[in-house]
Amino acid sequence: MVQANIWVRYLLVAALAAPVTILAARATQEDHERKRVYDKDHKDYHNWDDNENRAWGQFLTENHRESHEYAKSNKKEQSEYWNWRHSHPDKD
Repeated sequence: MVQANIWVRYLLVAALAAPVTILAARATQEDHERKRVYDKDHKDYHNWDDNENRAWGQFLTENHRESHEYAKSNKKEQSEYWNWRHSHPDKD
């Protein structure tokens, strides 16, 4: 009887925790999808996703720069990146 009672408690906890876990995962994914960056010089927005991250890495490599996050770069480097990016569009 005690053994069955423990299993019922485990199932109850799992049933209550599952929706919370699913909602948290969905919120994290939506936040990642909504990350947009404004390009002041070209007056447009860009979605920052895995593709943009790849392009940022390529920009750094081609310009012989140390690897670092876009968010940690200064305004001059960000401007240089968007100029480079507009001249290097994605090949769809």
